[in-house]
Amino acid sequence: MGAPMAQEIRYNEAGLIPAIVQDTRTRQVLMMAWMNAESLQRTLELGETVFWSRSRQEFWHKGATSGNVQKVVAVHLDCDGDALLIEVEPAGPACHTGAVSCFFRKLGEF
Repeated sequence: MGAPMAQEIRYNEAGLIPAIVQDTRTRQVLMMAWMNAESLQRTLELGETVFWSRSRQEFWHKGATSGNVQKVVAVHLDCDGDALLIEVEPAGPACHTGAVSCFFRKLGEF
């Protein structure tokens, strides 16, 4: 199989695609954010994650103010073309709370 092409990306009706961010070393899922075509292009060009903020309606370069940038190692497109997995080398915590991962709250015991 060849590398996915940009036209294979299936953005939702708002022009967005979910981007799951994973630490390339630990394999821990760090966060999920949204990207549009331009934020994905900026990410690929910059080599650091850039997302689209739905609440602020603006681009968001992760770590631009905190210093906790995420250096991109790889970007994967899922089999349906409607989600991204971005492997990164994080410079610090991903979560605005200071937690390493945004997924620190557990719903029940199983």
